[in-house]
Amino acid sequence: MSEPASISAGIAARYATAIFEIAQESKGLDGLETGINDLAAALDDSADLRSLIASPLVARSDQRAAITAIASRMELAPVLQNALALMAEKRRLFVVPQLIAALRARLAEARNEVTAEVSSAKALTKAQSDKLAKVLTANVGKTVNINATVDESLVGGLVVKVGSKMIDTSIRSKLNSLQNAMKEVG
Repeated sequence: MSEPASISAGIAARYATAIFEIAQESKGLDGLETGINDLAAALDDSADLRSLIASPLVARSDQRAAITAIASRMELAPVLQNALALMAEKRRLFVVPQLIAALRARLAEARNEVTAEVSSAKALTKAQSDKLAKVLTANVGKTVNINATVDESLVGGLVVKVGSKMIDTSIRSKLNSLQNAMKEVG
């Protein structure tokens, strides 16, 4: 990870911890989750909002006024509104995307959930995805949500990543192993 990225992640993690703990104490985790999902959607949809949070040319007071108005209009949870206003004052709005990711991770952890990144050669059916989630849940000990993607270069099989663990049962991987074994013999 590059130094600026790690600094941003560190800043976001500290804000996420504070926001999460305040929301948890006030029994507002559901409102917080709705708010971060709405904020993430707004960031995806609006280039102007992305520019506002990233631009060092916008004055602090203007940034704070704009983000406060946006947060109020979106009816975000009060803890999130206050945090965004504080972040604008401190010139920290540029970490909002990392903040959203950190808050989502904290919320998933609180619900005892984990996301599995699954790559397959063909799109998984609903039944296959449900069965895989059930097997992974039994092995991991947490509720597993599947984030499936298609990678035709796998030829067949799956590549499953859960946290820091990866299981590669793809045909591409097996062919590469076979090729390496044949090179060693030759």
